[in-house]
Amino acid sequence: MARIAEITRTTKETDITVRLDLDGTGTTDVSTGVPFFDHMLDAFGRHGLFDLTVRCVGDVQVDAHHTVEDCGIVLGQALKQAIGEKRGIVRYGSSLLPMDETLVMAALDFSGRGGCWCDLDIPAQKVGDFDTELAQEFFVAFAQNAEITLHVRQMAGRNSHHILEAAFKAVTRALKEAVAIDPRIADQIPSTKGAL
Repeated sequence: MARIAEITRTTKETDITVRLDLDGTGTTDVSTGVPFFDHMLDAFGRHGLFDLTVRCVGDVQVDAHHTVEDCGIVLGQALKQAIGEKRGIVRYGSSLLPMDETLVMAALDFSGRGGCWCDLDIPAQKVGDFDTELAQEFFVAFAQNAEITLHVRQMAGRNSHHILEAAFKAVTRALKEAVAIDPRIADQIPSTKGAL
């Protein structure tokens, strides 16, 4: 069964369409109007081996906040739809990702209870035109709408670009692990409750 979702969300601030294939090859096509964020979403698709298309027209003339947060909302909704009942998935995933002097840990659980605990100490306020505080806004919106428990923690790092990129890559590597199908439980929901 294909684990693919396409979600469109239109508000007065953003018009977003996301297509996500969890069993892809890492093919990406991303355009949000925020170049550094495009770079992060491209890394998200490629390193998770997810086929990912993101089209966003947002009020970037104000700033990138609505674009980044709303893309997190829609990507989270797409993940929730694509994963379906969660039958056969590994459920948990984690990644300790190095990037030069930087080390970031991400761990997640398809708990059905959306929450994000993000601890990133980013020295610069901006990378290019990207407000670095928006990374946390993205991860919170993504986790809440995907209904996953997500922890992102910086273990080391001084370069703001490296810290952000390592965070996005760590999250997607953890996600890749968690959504993998374990053939031993292919018809089961991985919970003692029988539901997630």
